[in-house]
Amino acid sequence: MNVVLIGMPGAGKSTIGVLLAKTLGKSFTDTDLIIQRAAGMKLADILAEFGAERFREMEDAALMSVDGDETVVATGGSAVYCERGMERLGKSGRIVYLDVPLPELERRLTEIKTRGVVMREGETIAQLCEERRPYYERYADITIKADGDAESVVAAITKALGM
Repeated sequence: MNVVLIGMPGAGKSTIGVLLAKTLGKSFTDTDLIIQRAAGMKLADILAEFGAERFREMEDAALMSVDGDETVVATGGSAVYCERGMERLGKSGRIVYLDVPLPELERRLTEIKTRGVVMREGETIAQLCEERRPYYERYADITIKADGDAESVVAAITKALGM
């Protein structure tokens, strides 16, 4: 069974994903890295050069390419806009939404422009969070409050998964 992590940029999907994979004895895959390898450029550069629509196409392809059945998958924050890819990942395992309070996200996301975050010009983190929350909630099998340290979040996920 795969464990798929979703949530806002800055929620800790990659960091927690690596620790969770070690804890559960699973492989780890980060779909943002799949996109970067395929394009040969950083996420922010992909967005700047090709735009959000082409980025989402690349993201959906990355989600569809995830292979394996004992893998922790860290998705990009905008992966939930890729219905086909999210449905495929949902069939391969459990989807865990890392829910981080807005003030903590704002504290963590000081360099949002260099992270390669899909957002409209002038859009705030609060607006982005409000727009995406229904998508995260729609796909999530499990929601974890992820405002503590990484180890406590991993412990909460492990407990929620019954592992």
